[in-house]
Amino acid sequence: MVSAALLRIVSPCWKPSVEGENSRDSSDVSGRVDGLLWSKDSGQHVNGEFSMAIIQANNLLEDHSQLESGSMSLLESGPHGTFVGIYDGHGGPEAAQFINDHLFNNIKKFTSENQGMSADIINKAFLATEEEFLSLVKNQWLSKPQIASVGSCCLVGIICSGLLYIANAGDSRVVLGRQEKAVKVFKAVQLSFEHNASMESVREELHSLHPNDPQIVVLKHKVWRVKGIIQVSRSIGDAYLKKAEFNREPLLSKFRLPKPFHEPILKAEPTILVQKLYPGDQFLIFASDGLWENLSNQEAVDIVQSCPRSGIARKLVKAALCEAAKKREMRYSDLKKIDRGVRRHFHDDITVIVLFLDSHLISRSSWHGPLLSIRGGGGIFPNT
Repeated sequence: MVSAALLRIVSPCWKPSVEGENSRDSSDVSGRVDGLLWSKDSGQHVNGEFSMAIIQANNLLEDHSQLESGSMSLLESGPHGTFVGIYDGHGGPEAAQFINDHLFNNIKKFTSENQGMSADIINKAFLATEEEFLSLVKNQWLSKPQIASVGSCCLVGIICSGLLYIANAGDSRVVLGRQEKAVKVFKAVQLSFEHNASMESVREELHSLHPNDPQIVVLKHKVWRVKGIIQVSRSIGDAYLKKAEFNREPLLSKFRLPKPFHEPILKAEPTILVQKLYPGDQFLIFASDGLWENLSNQEAVDIVQSCPRSGIARKLVKAALCEAAKKREMRYSDLKKIDRGVRRHFHDDITVIVLFLDSHLISRSSWHGPLLSIRGGGGIFPNT
């Protein structure tokens, strides 16, 4: 049983707008807490149902996330749809928090100006959010120089006007569960392209972008890293690898490069996919890389299609934790006893949002239901 005191702490940090909740979900408005696990088992978005869960491993939760359903524009007459954001921070929570506060608003602004959703609008919103965060870094550089080493992966999914838009910078992932009519099975289809130096194609891209730098990617302790420091090649933030003015003292020496650079080493531009949704497209699993380190795409899809919808995101997180425990030859019940901070040695922060897709709702040209806004992130659990 969750204490009233803990719910008072949790509720302001995970706050779906009340007007977005159907009566059948009223008992689940603020979600539920089980140790370091938070979940909202079920709810309704414009295009179907959803389930959401997050587990904290770091001392400060670095994952932020959001689900917005309703208008994708600042205009009443603008398009309606569903927006999902998974922001997996590194070096601290500040960049992920900033994206949570600004990216969707930028998308709504650009959608209003262009009177419709497009891949170009999403790209512009990513880059605008990046520039705004780099401006924040510049303003705080003298008082808080370590903010230059903070960044975040950014995975976005938008369902709008019958189209699915996927935009990714970093190594979070979205997987589609598609029902194959002929054989009545569910196939896992990965929709996002990841930007992690462990992938040969990413290393090749980095070498082509930086032909005069033989040390652009370095194998360090059996892990490929950009400049021997970071695994992802695209992110929002990480100012110390975007602008040379932030790669100097008083930044910590472990982030400072021995030679100056003149072009950004990391990029903020997302890889974007746009495609139609079909009746066989049953659900989307959005998750930070902590889930995919422990479950394959097909394993995740099999869990979702074979279990009840309510609480399915929580079930995926627990399945990943069971695998993490198994790798360390321990029981899940023992892993649960390990507190945040130390827990990071066993698994990462994990955020999962499952969107179920109702083809009848997706095909409708207009929608006039209640709005929904859920934002999750740091400060869920009190520091002690």
